[in-house]
Amino acid sequence: MPALLAENVTAGYGHSPIINDITLSAELNSVTTIIGPNGAGKSTFAKTLVGILRPTSGRIVVNDVDITRMAGHLIPRHGLVYVPQNDNVFKRLTVRENLEVGGFASRANTAARMEEILDIFTDLQKAVEKKAGFLSGGQQNLLAIARALMVDPSVIMLDEPTAGLSPAYTDVVWSQIARIAKLNTAVLVVEQNVERALKHSDEVHIFVAGRNHVHGAADEIAGLDLASIFLGRSHAS
Repeated sequence: MPALLAENVTAGYGHSPIINDITLSAELNSVTTIIGPNGAGKSTFAKTLVGILRPTSGRIVVNDVDITRMAGHLIPRHGLVYVPQNDNVFKRLTVRENLEVGGFASRANTAARMEEILDIFTDLQKAVEKKAGFLSGGQQNLLAIARALMVDPSVIMLDEPTAGLSPAYTDVVWSQIARIAKLNTAVLVVEQNVERALKHSDEVHIFVAGRNHVHGAADEIAGLDLASIFLGRSHAS
C-alpha cells in the first residue's frame, strides 16, 4: 500500500467540478510531481487531499487510514501535511517560533525534532532567531517546508515550492526536496517548471482539464510530446 492513495477523486467549488475522477499514489522515499497547464486542477487537487476542499466522490487514504471526510486539522496527525504556495510562514515570528508552531500537533519532543530539522536546513540554522518576514523568498519557502516536517509526516504536499525563486535558489529547494524524500517520506509536488520536475522527480503526473491525463516514471514522461499534451492534442498513447 502506498503512503498516499487517491482513488477516483472528483472535487470543485459549489456544484462545478474542477478535477474529475483522479487516481494518484505516492510512495515513501520518492518524489512524485504533478505538472500541467494553468487551470488544469493541480492546486485544487492538493487542497482536496488535505481537507480544504471536500471531494464529491472518491476516497483518499494515508497510511491505510481513510481521511476522505476527516476534518482538515486532524489530517496531519495521520501523516499528511501541506505547504501552500502563498502566505506559508508567520512573518512576525522568528524561525524558531515558526518551527515551534509546526511542532504543536506532534507528540514527539519538539526541541529534539527542531534540532534534527535545523541540521537539514542549514540556511535556517544560521537565522534561527531572525523574524521570518526578514528572510528571502527562498528561505521563507524552506521554512514553510521545515515547519511542516516538525510533525515527522510520512507524506508532504508542496504546492509550487519554487514559484518566483531565482534559478539558484530553485536548485536549493529541489535539493532539499530530494533529501526529505530519502528520510522515508513521500513527497508530492505541484510544479509549473516542467524541466525541473522531470529532472528531480521519480514519478510524474500530467493534469489536463481536470483529469490525470498521463503518468509514469520521469524518464518515460520526458520522452512524450509534452507540448501537444498540455494543449490537449495528444492522448499520450
